[in-house]
Amino acid sequence: MELLRVVFRDYRWPFVGVMVLSLASAGLGIGVIAFINRRLIETVGSPLHILPQFLGLIVLLLLITLGAQLALTTLGHHFVHGLRGRLVKRILDTDIERLEQLGSAQLLASLSSDVRNITTAFVRLPELVQGVILTLLSAAYLAWLSPPMLAVVAAWIALTIVGGWLLVRRVYRHLAEVRETEDRLYQDYAGVIDGRKELHLNRDRARHLYELVYEPDARAYRHHIIRADTYHLSAVNWSNIMMLGAIGVVFFLANGLGWANTNVAATYSLVLLFLRTPLLQAVGALPTLLSAQVAFDKLKRLTLANHRSGFESGPSLEAWQTLELRGVTFQYTKHDGQAGFTVGPIDLTLRRGERVFLIGGNGSGKSTLAKLLTGLYRPLAGEIRVDGRVIDEARLPAYRRLFSAVFTDFHLFDRLLGPQGERPDESVIDAWLKRLKMQDKLHFDADRVTSTQLSQGQRKRLALLLAVAEQRDMLLLDEWAADQDPVFRRVFYRELLPLLQAAGHTVFAISHDDTYFAHADRLLEMRDGRLQELTGEQRVQASRDAVSRLG
Repeated sequence: MELLRVVFRDYRWPFVGVMVLSLASAGLGIGVIAFINRRLIETVGSPLHILPQFLGLIVLLLLITLGAQLALTTLGHHFVHGLRGRLVKRILDTDIERLEQLGSAQLLASLSSDVRNITTAFVRLPELVQGVILTLLSAAYLAWLSPPMLAVVAAWIALTIVGGWLLVRRVYRHLAEVRETEDRLYQDYAGVIDGRKELHLNRDRARHLYELVYEPDARAYRHHIIRADTYHLSAVNWSNIMMLGAIGVVFFLANGLGWANTNVAATYSLVLLFLRTPLLQAVGALPTLLSAQVAFDKLKRLTLANHRSGFESGPSLEAWQTLELRGVTFQYTKHDGQAGFTVGPIDLTLRRGERVFLIGGNGSGKSTLAKLLTGLYRPLAGEIRVDGRVIDEARLPAYRRLFSAVFTDFHLFDRLLGPQGERPDESVIDAWLKRLKMQDKLHFDADRVTSTQLSQGQRKRLALLLAVAEQRDMLLLDEWAADQDPVFRRVFYRELLPLLQAAGHTVFAISHDDTYFAHADRLLEMRDGRLQELTGEQRVQASRDAVSRLG
């Protein structure tokens, strides 16, 4: 099983140590049975002088078994901790385009369900390991007592294992279906939670979501989880009944056919009773391990970036003067693999300290251009240059560090960070709190914002505060003023943008506010994925009525 191979690869010597402890525990367990057979069953007379030895073996067995199980469980949790950390880091390092293809629901399902299933498997793994090792060592001891009887008992147990495995295979198949259904359920949950306002307004849509989307997915989940549990319980009961049957076979062979004496038969029965619980636990633990393998396979299919330690920065790009996009092209891919909307080729030169506005209709490619400009999307063709130097893979992290951004679908973090991730300049924060008229709206615990009841316009102001605190050269604002009231929209264009420019920021703003186009140093337009700069009469016309011109 690949999951166990990965554990062995990453934790080889701790894993070997745990296996040695497990072998010692199993060997001591067989030793206790041998002691009972030799010193308690066969000894005639008072066994009181043997009792301290027996109790000492029992205590030693308890300590070693507990130590082996705790060591294996601890090793499992260390592995899961590392797996979770690597998964989060790989998500952080994966291209935005790939993350958008996967979607939030699938990523959240992997971070929650898949990691949880792997954790559960490692909690149950000691039971499986103990069951397997005890079975092998018990077989060796029984072979020493009576090889012919072992052959029959081994055939019986093999039949038990084969029957259990056939049932467990069906468990695995249904668990795989359960995991696929979980992805769909997470999407349904997201629709219920994120669309709660619309669903309260439109009960027909709510009924459609519940009856035609959620219910089929929930029924599919119920179907497969019941089937998985049914086959699992069948496997457990099959193993239980067959182990009890093995004891009957042993006494038939000993007393009925005369293959062994009563003491050997009693010892065989004692060993089988001793094995019954570990075997049942092993059978019970196997589905969790199979479920973990399903989860592990699911994580592999995410095809995220390879794990890299640390957060690379690359060579510095300070004191830049020009930023160029030369023949940059980007193309979306549809779900069926066909080519989708294409942006470009785009030629654009930005100079340090400019205030540039980008306009365009819905779906014209403005947000795509913003992601290309900030380095979040990699161009299909063309290149990005800073002061004439091509931004290759090695320089890309440093290039991205030029930008702070507030996108239309921004995420609002709760902690202020300054340049290089240190504490922000308090004088800058205080000044911008007043300019954004948020000094009475926001509450702080050190550098963490604790305010939660904010309107969308206030949330955008806080997002701008977070971006300004980073003090980066380029500030990209994607329709930032769209959720502001008319008074503060005027403040934004007439006061805040000049202040940002005076503070050394190069501002690239996506806007539909034709009234304020005159406040831009340059005006760019996206139309059907193509970029052009509006000058002269074109700019005057756009400033008069952008809505009618783009509609």
